[in-house]
Amino acid sequence: MIDRTNRNTALASALVEELGRCGVRHAVLSPGSRSSPLALALDREPGIELTMVLDERSAGFVALGAALASGTPAVVGCTSGSAAANLHPAVVEADLAGVPLLLLTSDRPPELRDVGAGQTIDQIKLYGSSVRWFCEVGTHEADDDGLLHLRGSACRAVGETTAGRGPVHLNLSWRDPLGPEPRPDDVTAADSLALGGRAPDRPLTMPVPGSTPSEALLEAAAEAFSAAERPLIVAGRTPDPEVACAVAGLAASLGAPLLADTTSQLRFGARGTPPVVAAYDLILREAPADLDPDLVIRFGDMPASKALQAWLGRTGGPDQIIVDPPGGWNEPTRRARAVLSADAAHLATDVAERMSASAPQAWSTRWAEAEERAQASIDAVLGEQDRLTEPGIARSLSGLPAAGDQLLLASSMPIRDAEAFTRGGAQAVRVFANRGANGIDGLISTAAGLTRGANAPAWIVLGDLALAHDLGGLAALRQSPRPVRVVLVDNGGGRIFEFLPQASQVDAARFEELFITPSQLEPERVAGLFGLDYVQVDSPGKLAVEADAPDTLLHVPVDPSGNVELHRRIAAQVAEAVGG
Repeated sequence: MIDRTNRNTALASALVEELGRCGVRHAVLSPGSRSSPLALALDREPGIELTMVLDERSAGFVALGAALASGTPAVVGCTSGSAAANLHPAVVEADLAGVPLLLLTSDRPPELRDVGAGQTIDQIKLYGSSVRWFCEVGTHEADDDGLLHLRGSACRAVGETTAGRGPVHLNLSWRDPLGPEPRPDDVTAADSLALGGRAPDRPLTMPVPGSTPSEALLEAAAEAFSAAERPLIVAGRTPDPEVACAVAGLAASLGAPLLADTTSQLRFGARGTPPVVAAYDLILREAPADLDPDLVIRFGDMPASKALQAWLGRTGGPDQIIVDPPGGWNEPTRRARAVLSADAAHLATDVAERMSASAPQAWSTRWAEAEERAQASIDAVLGEQDRLTEPGIARSLSGLPAAGDQLLLASSMPIRDAEAFTRGGAQAVRVFANRGANGIDGLISTAAGLTRGANAPAWIVLGDLALAHDLGGLAALRQSPRPVRVVLVDNGGGRIFEFLPQASQVDAARFEELFITPSQLEPERVAGLFGLDYVQVDSPGKLAVEADAPDTLLHVPVDPSGNVELHRRIAAQVAEAVGG
């Protein structure tokens, strides 16, 4: 039931009540005056957990992490002015990664815009084409039409962010009084639907995504998959374990090797009989012809591996079918035969039930043998090292998180090293990465949000520059309901650039100054400033922490000299083992 204290409390409570009834469970808000009606409404809504985060940029990523882990829309709200602009980095990531993020920006009413009123910017369509839907909700009386408009806008926002796989922006204008000043005559609504919505606690309008594949699509997919003699499945980034299980089931029905990205949710946990190939990045750099498929079926985003992308995009390469949820078009090779726009879990499960072809055992065995040879080669080269290395740290991630934990991998080197060297394990671990925009901003805040969305401990692996970009996120991390373990791989700057052609094309001193840019942070002092436990790691064994340990910064200093050469030596060893 709405808060009848005044017009704003009634309108805001109607909006928030519908969000809760549509399934929103997490909201993040930064403090401000203009957003007072929103803050009061979120605070009184029993079905929504409200988290206060001082920094709007960090708040956006905390909400993003909550949406990633929970799989349901999360709200981030703020006051007017530049506060709303600081949400933009999280909006960009949510857009490109397909994360259901609801942005509720409070604003001055129209009469206070463009007249020099303080804390006022143009918030109309502030995030441009990055959002799936924008609504200037407007200023309304707390009458039947006004309350129904706020309720309906909330329902549509949830529907748009769910079906559209991305952010939605509601701009909310509030006139004074912003606080709970009693004005009993403000609320004139009489319609029971406007005042209380639908009973018992149903949304005013139920948002129902229409992504179930049709019978015709299922039959066509089953026929195409069955016709392949050497089918191969590529599983890219998806935060949904249900999709991973369905894809594993389809691979088993097809007898298809499964190239599993680190963030596919398929490297960790028992997934059945088809070989899960984790070392595909290294295998495909010099892939022998007997590993060529005649059909590639890809679920999820395209993995980060350049070797895989080049292999799929080569002239005369394998036929490809892409399965992508409605609203997406993840096909950078531009060579796919078809993009099937459908819910991935439904399609994989329903097609597997229609399969009648026998599993091509010899084909699967060739890939399983290539995987074992590649993994043995990685172990052999890393076993020769007498110090901590970046590939070795990525290798240790296979045994680091416990069952039920979450792992967030930073863009830049951590995600690439994990793709190449993290084999996975039997423990059920969910793996995430902000690979929509591939940025290194907001990562610690995202990890803090993951703990809220899943109510589970989180690990984050990042470099010193990524830490510098989100120091404010450490404050949000301290509010997390479950522990967060920050693995800081400190190689003294942006060492990914050493793998690029510029490294050999630019004078060494200029290259160091222009591209490497070390952060100069002192991690132990950073940890102390935010009340984190600090551990300096000098061996893989020291990466482990007790299950009930508090938030911890695990500082792993690594010598960057020889890192590029080590990567190349491992690649050469794998190529020799697999090609031979």
